[in-house]
Amino acid sequence: MFLLLLGISNMAFAEQSVVSTKVAAPPVIDGEISEQVWENVKPTLIKDQASGTMILLRSVYSGDKIYFSVLFTDSVENPLHKPWLWDKEKEAYETGAHREDTFVFKWSMMDKKVDLSNFSDDSYMADVWYWKANRTNPAGYADDKNQKLSDAQSEKSTEIESLTGKKRFLSRHSDKGNPAYTEHEPTTFTEALIDRYPQSIPEGSRADVIAKGQWKDGNWAIEFERKLDTGHRDDVQFDLSKEYLFGVSIFSLYGKPHDPNSPNLYGRGRISDPLLLSFE
Repeated sequence: MFLLLLGISNMAFAEQSVVSTKVAAPPVIDGEISEQVWENVKPTLIKDQASGTMILLRSVYSGDKIYFSVLFTDSVENPLHKPWLWDKEKEAYETGAHREDTFVFKWSMMDKKVDLSNFSDDSYMADVWYWKANRTNPAGYADDKNQKLSDAQSEKSTEIESLTGKKRFLSRHSDKGNPAYTEHEPTTFTEALIDRYPQSIPEGSRADVIAKGQWKDGNWAIEFERKLDTGHRDDVQFDLSKEYLFGVSIFSLYGKPHDPNSPNLYGRGRISDPLLLSFE
């Protein structure tokens, strides 16, 4: 399976369908995707736009929940995000350059087809599942968020220039509730490196997406679980008779146009070509 991913990096893909298959017994969400439930499902191969990395995506549903597994190559595991590093000369902690590995699902919440890119000319609302190797993975979740792209500036929005040169405004908001992490700032020296984000138990709509990843032998394998209908207005709700537009990304949803000469892809994520989820 890993060799298959490595051998298709130069293939080009247009819009693709992702089919979620009904299963009697759902997978265990532990980042171990060698279970028979996943082996029995035909994967979809997707290209990450920032890195060119190929992603192997599968989906199943059982009862009132939907599940996804993703697999992609990543030569180095990055399990830390902005940790505190002790500076001996300054005798103080400084923010480290580490940036965690991430994976994102971005779901359209519109009743028409739109371009879900950050640099789109379309205006849209999107439901975002943001898995983070440091901030959410230890607790076993993905962060649940909303994203809005529009012509109108709003509080905390970021000005974006679309690919056609149009001025746009991008805003990101967390769903209601508490996240899967807290932020810790040390005041006295205890050790040379300290995790900035100790894990916590998320609550409310922000706890809708269960997710767990494992990095092994140069690959990330991540599993996701969510209720088909969460009952929360800030989430996309899945109806088995309908189709759902979405995209995925390895390196998050933030940042400016990708610089291929940059050694650090964090924050330069681009969603994949459009994907369309259906159920069978």
